[in-house]
Amino acid sequence: MVTGKEDLLQALIEAYLVEKGTMEFYSYASENALNPEAKKMFGNLSGWEGRHMEYIRFLYHSVTQDLDLKGFEEFSRMADAPFTEAGIPVKDMETQFEEHKFIDDMGALIMALEVDGKAYALYSRLSKSAADANARVVFKEMMEQEARHIEYLKKLRIKLSET
Repeated sequence: MVTGKEDLLQALIEAYLVEKGTMEFYSYASENALNPEAKKMFGNLSGWEGRHMEYIRFLYHSVTQDLDLKGFEEFSRMADAPFTEAGIPVKDMETQFEEHKFIDDMGALIMALEVDGKAYALYSRLSKSAADANARVVFKEMMEQEARHIEYLKKLRIKLSET
């Protein structure tokens, strides 16, 4: 789990892994949600997390000037990502999801807001406290990406409450 004490490369790897864990959870939620709109929302969020992973992978290769994309793909495929960026284990999120077995959009939306809100708080804290200045820049960018997710979810919540 990301602590802020990592150097830039380790911070990128740790951020990549929590993004992967979050993407895997949102993919799971999309596949298992009962409501079509909840499926769509979780699918969108999973896709965004995948793009975050691509962004981090690009940064990693830029910093290391390592163009061994095959090696990174192997790492990505084999690396265990047990935590979401909210700091919650993926398995716990899946269990929580199963317990609620979302049949309405609002319940799914609240769960997504919780995950992305905690991810925003994590990246915000790390963007201020990370030991490596370059890592702070990366964490700030990740925080801003999470802010965009939260904005999307808030707009969706307003839309749902109007219907």
